[in-house]
Amino acid sequence: MYKRVLRPFLFLFDPEWVHHAVFSLIKSVHRIPGMGFLLRVLYQVKDKRLEKTLFGLNFPNPVGLAAGFDKDAKLFKELNNFGFGFIEIGTVTPKPQPGNPKKRMFRLLEDYGLINRMGFNNEGLEAVVHRLKKNKDVLIGGNIGKNKATSNDDAVNDYLICFESLFPHVDYFVVNVSSPNTPNLRSLQEKEPLTYLLKTLKNLNLKKDKPKPILLKIAPDLSNKQLLDIIDIINSVKIDGVIATNTTLSREGLKSKNKNQIGGLSGKPITDRSTEIIRFLSENSNKSFAIIGVGGIHSPKDAIDKLDAGADLIQLYTGFIYEGPSIIKQINKVLVKRVSQNS
Repeated sequence: MYKRVLRPFLFLFDPEWVHHAVFSLIKSVHRIPGMGFLLRVLYQVKDKRLEKTLFGLNFPNPVGLAAGFDKDAKLFKELNNFGFGFIEIGTVTPKPQPGNPKKRMFRLLEDYGLINRMGFNNEGLEAVVHRLKKNKDVLIGGNIGKNKATSNDDAVNDYLICFESLFPHVDYFVVNVSSPNTPNLRSLQEKEPLTYLLKTLKNLNLKKDKPKPILLKIAPDLSNKQLLDIIDIINSVKIDGVIATNTTLSREGLKSKNKNQIGGLSGKPITDRSTEIIRFLSENSNKSFAIIGVGGIHSPKDAIDKLDAGADLIQLYTGFIYEGPSIIKQINKVLVKRVSQNS
């Protein structure tokens, strides 16, 4: 029904407007008594064989929602009812910021992709923390970044502020230095500034009674040499893992009319590149840290390819938009069947 009826209707409208409209609709639907329970019955797959323990956290299933969808932690509880094993909120910056001028999100229908240049639009730490205080049982990742107005020389302070404020309210952290939509942000992926940033966060984390896992989100546009640097940094600083990958600046092989829009490309066009990076990181690190695979997962096969390449968990974003909420259940059912066949 989603792909035959609802998606064609929604795709008649501006994608950012649809995003907010769907948020309002999901909120309204959940006000109907029993609707949350009904959605869990329809979409959740509960099976012990899906459970995964990673960096000290127990994930009910390996399929998560990637950052960028619920930037301001407005809908994590409701989205969890669609069967996700975990929800990553953000990217959150210390101060609220409007992001880049609209129009800033574009569908690539022929390519099953999206291009966005949102620019870390979010309501800021205070609003996000207020909402997360109401969380009871959803496993939450906190994706953190710097404000646009903050120079790279001062960027560490923004990450520290986010880390400190979110610490009581999230289960793990993601350091985002790989968005292409904040000027010069990606230069923080270079070895020296990245090592300094991660070491500073790690030192703060170690002062806590119960440190939280810290992961790094990387771009799919890194060279093999840069990826080897990432492996070296993660192993030397001893953070917990990597999320591979963010959106790409590449436009290779695209057919859609919006292909030349400025911004980060997600969806099917980055499926293979994301999987290649997961495999490279896994093989060249001897699986010494956790990997969360994200990028172009539109089917159970895409999910399995990433897990086979070395991902411990996976995340959806664009695939969730194009395929609808049933994709989560489809992936989890195939994973259960796969475990049964292999046991």
